Amino acid sequence: MKTRKFGNSDLAITPVGFGAWAIGGDWQFGWGKQDDSDSIGAIHRALALGINWIDTAAIYGLGHSEEVVARALGDWKGARPYVFTKCGMIWDAKGEVGYSLRAESVRRECEASLRRLKTEVIDLYQIHWTADELNETIEGWKTLAALQKEGKVRWIGLSNASVEEMEQLKSITGIASLQPPYSLLRRDIESAQLPWCQKNNVGVIVYSPMASGLLTGAMTRERIAALPTNDWRTKNEQFKEPKLTKNLKLVEKLRAIGKKHGKSAGEAAIAWTLRHPAVTGAIVGARNAKQVDGVIGAMDFRLTAEEVAEIEGQKG
Repeated sequence: MKTRKFGNSDLAITPVGFGAWAIGGDWQFGWGKQDDSDSIGAIHRALALGINWIDTAAIYGLGHSEEVVARALGDWKGARPYVFTKCGMIWDAKGEVGYSLRAESVRRECEASLRRLKTEVIDLYQIHWTADELNETIEGWKTLAALQKEGKVRWIGLSNASVEEMEQLKSITGIASLQPPYSLLRRDIESAQLPWCQKNNVGVIVYSPMASGLLTGAMTRERIAALPTNDWRTKNEQFKEPKLTKNLKLVEKLRAIGKKHGKSAGEAAIAWTLRHPAVTGAIVGARNAKQVDGVIGAMDFRLTAEEVAEIEGQKG
């Protein structure tokens, strides 16, 4: 499987990575109940098909996602993938989510992630969300830099950061990567973060390239109406009118273009994100092995300029 150099790091990653958000199961920002054996099957299938990195976070399932990743890798016989995780979102004894980038908290999180992942070093450690106060973000970033020097993490990066924040942080130590949301429904990073990352040789791994399942081709009005109340998507405006009708029309366009190549609507949506020269890879979640089979084709799917224009509504 072809890989891409990941920014200024020594990592070479496949164009698609396995996203472990949904396998965290039921929590405040969860996707509802999830069977761990299905999650492990999905991870094994992704690795068998050539994916060489997994992106998770401590907060996904309040530590559970990291534990499931470790279980999956524990009995995996092939080459070990890179494992990326994140810090900054924390929880209390009641499971209520909070945020902290204070040095003591970040160190505590790192040690906990190392234990849950059953590893001695994290390949990429990312700040999940920057703090409201820049000084706190700087404190967190300095702590990540220290953890890197201590050999607990190999590379450090950011998620959901602005250009202004990255400009401040790069003077402290190099930024290996940025993880922003990016899809046909969320394109705001095209004007600022993506050009900045290209200019500064920062790798970009985008999350929610299929808009949290909305652009997969499998999402219908009926399925959306039947989503359990503990699925965070029930609160997302993209899954509601007036945006839903427009979004489902876009899915039909993706489906038609994908069909010409023997690909799914979801694979076309992922390929659209990968067409951007600043994007190194796309994080694609799956809750079972069958879902992996439905998206893996995006790895080597390249849209033509005409197809991109058609998807974006510039023609057709």
